[in-house]
Amino acid sequence: MSFVTVLRKIWSYVFIVLLASACALVYVLFIFPNSFAPSGVNGIATMIQYVLGINVGYLSLIINIPLIIIVFFYVDKQFAIRTLVYISTFSVMLIVLQSSYVDLSRFAYQTDTGTSTILGPVVSGILNGGILGYAMMSNCCSGGTDLIAVIIHKKHPSYNLAWVMFALNTVVAISSYFVYDYKIEPVLLCIVYSYFSSTLSDKILKGNREAIRFEIVTNSPKEISEEIITKLGHSATIVEGKGGYTHEGRSVLICVVNKDQMVSLKDIIEKYPGSFATMSTVSGTVGYFKSRRKVPQAVDE
Repeated sequence: MSFVTVLRKIWSYVFIVLLASACALVYVLFIFPNSFAPSGVNGIATMIQYVLGINVGYLSLIINIPLIIIVFFYVDKQFAIRTLVYISTFSVMLIVLQSSYVDLSRFAYQTDTGTSTILGPVVSGILNGGILGYAMMSNCCSGGTDLIAVIIHKKHPSYNLAWVMFALNTVVAISSYFVYDYKIEPVLLCIVYSYFSSTLSDKILKGNREAIRFEIVTNSPKEISEEIITKLGHSATIVEGKGGYTHEGRSVLICVVNKDQMVSLKDIIEKYPGSFATMSTVSGTVGYFKSRRKVPQAVDE
């Protein structure tokens, strides 16, 4: 293992620790002061803390450690270890930040009059959505619902896990009505938090990797592929085919480009008479797709 590889591996764990610490800070500054439960298992833990005074840090460890053990032996060891690092850091930081030795009250967002109460879940949802997105890109998760989803998916790959997570979040939202003094506002705040958190995490997971797939039917495959390589920094896979009506030979270029290169590729195609293309959105790409625009000689996709 090279020195650079070791450094990258160390940094990946340091990054997870930083993400978990930031998540704990968001809880202390925006979630706890505004008396609402976030989504997932941590939402349940937050309500238990509100009622019984048991720190969410301890509850998070109690809930997640058994799940992590199951994932370690049954699903994916590396994913389990990285998630353990995240959960442990998150829990320890929550315990420390809520101790008598640390006072962050001056930085916490809270409105005693009730004005702009919605800002708490909006900001915390956005911040934790970003944190969760980058955590998942680092091959770990925030525990709770995600771990349950991983375990269920291993046993039943055909199950729609989105509905499992939706059901749990619905239970959290409804329960918050009874926990927080029979008020509808905590239910609404939980929904707002869940929306912003899931939306941003999903955007981060696929936003930078979304692309456009072109299937180009042409008699000029060499010319078009050369322009794609030199002007866009991508390449194409050429498939030989035959027209269904004319039975004449045609080439089909399959190419995936960045979203901002869509117009440029359309301009290239229009330069060659008789060429046409279909295009579709690709929700994600893997490998060195994005960096290829900087490489003079791209590898076929």
